[in-house]
Amino acid sequence: MDDGDRPAARPRLGRRTLLAAAGITGIAVSGLAASATRAPNPGGATVRRALEAAGSAVTGYRPVTRVEQVFSRARGRLVTMLTILPPGVPAGGIPVSLLLHGLNGNARYAAVGGMPTVLADLVSRGVVPPFAFVALDGGNNYWHEAHPGDDPMAMLLDEVPGWLAQRGLGARGVPFACTGVSMGGFGALLYGRRRAERRQPAQAIAAISPALLTSWTEMDKRHAFTDAAQWAALDPLRNLDKLGPQPIGVWVGDHDRFIDGTSRFIREVKPEVGVITSGAHNDALYRKVVPDAIRFLGRHVTPRPLTHHV
Repeated sequence: MDDGDRPAARPRLGRRTLLAAAGITGIAVSGLAASATRAPNPGGATVRRALEAAGSAVTGYRPVTRVEQVFSRARGRLVTMLTILPPGVPAGGIPVSLLLHGLNGNARYAAVGGMPTVLADLVSRGVVPPFAFVALDGGNNYWHEAHPGDDPMAMLLDEVPGWLAQRGLGARGVPFACTGVSMGGFGALLYGRRRAERRQPAQAIAAISPALLTSWTEMDKRHAFTDAAQWAALDPLRNLDKLGPQPIGVWVGDHDRFIDGTSRFIREVKPEVGVITSGAHNDALYRKVVPDAIRFLGRHVTPRPLTHHV
């Protein structure tokens, strides 16, 4: 993950900004692996059993997880696809939120802040309707084609719907939402923009500690953009008018390294949920805000149609 943080001064906030210190249901799980269904995953079953045992001890509900390998033509390689399902509900047609990892992460480490267990708990208690998370390997390129032949955004837009449809997930394979953390938060906002440009807006975009920087000097250190012009063309903070109509939720800590850009985003966009709470760019902050992010996503799930048997 994109770990570490540099303290920043607390910004002056717009009147619609929410100041929150949300509680946590479940446990902190910064990384997740599960038994493979299509490719070997040494040690994955052990990690899965440990996760499920810990989740059961705290909440009584165990997430259902699976890991497989799929070939992405857009990325030119095999990528890991991690699916996180709530327990006790049929997977067929279940709504899906994509889950985008941060810098130096991958699909197995996309679920931060105890996200699988919190999802299992909130669905099992009827707090939110059933939905799933699907995470994929996206590299370190801020979810765009930084290098020719490796386009994670094209993978999300053009390949993932087919993969989900083959597995009976989502509404004809189309994700209802996109959730991202750090670099993945940047990617989730960019994904929402691309969906809007295709006139297929998502139902919700959730960005936790999104990597919204205000300085090209700082962004250039990440080697994810060819130049400042490319960054400016893709940066959500510089393209607010292109975000589209989908509801947006944003959560960030007041000592997060990205607080300046994210608080500015909240002030200017006035998203449906804009939370600045005490914390930094780390799992302690994620544990605090993940339950609220999942409740936000749950409010925008379109329930699956009931099947009537004659």
